Amino acid sequence: MVTVIPDYTLIIQMIIFLALIYILNVLLYKPILSIMERRKKQLDELENEIRLFNESVDKKAVEYEEKLKLAKANASDLKKTIIKEGTDQAKIVIDAVRNEIPLITQEFEHKMNKEIQAARQILDSQSRKLSLEIAQKVMGRSVQ
Repeated sequence: MVTVIPDYTLIIQMIIFLALIYILNVLLYKPILSIMERRKKQLDELENEIRLFNESVDKKAVEYEEKLKLAKANASDLKKTIIKEGTDQAKIVIDAVRNEIPLITQEFEHKMNKEIQAARQILDSQSRKLSLEIAQKVMGRSVQ
């Protein structure tokens, strides 16, 4: 029979192995886990900031669109008002001119009649003189 005597080196190697696992855990594994956890928290915070920023941008875009629609509506209303005022003023001017046309026509006819009368008087006096001159030349003597 063979008897095996336990070797103390095996126990020492086990103790060294457990000590190495403990040391590696303290020096390597926990720091790496804490770094990874910090980075994960930073990424989560950055993602949250990005999400909040995107929500803010979307909200501002919606507000901008609403303000733009409101401004367009106001501009359209203002344009309609200005066009209506212009149309009303044009109608007033046209009506005033239409009312003045008969007066202008009447004044023009009155002036024309005066000028025609003045021309007739001038022509009448000149035609008498001219007829007397022609009669004098034809007859060779003065006619009265």
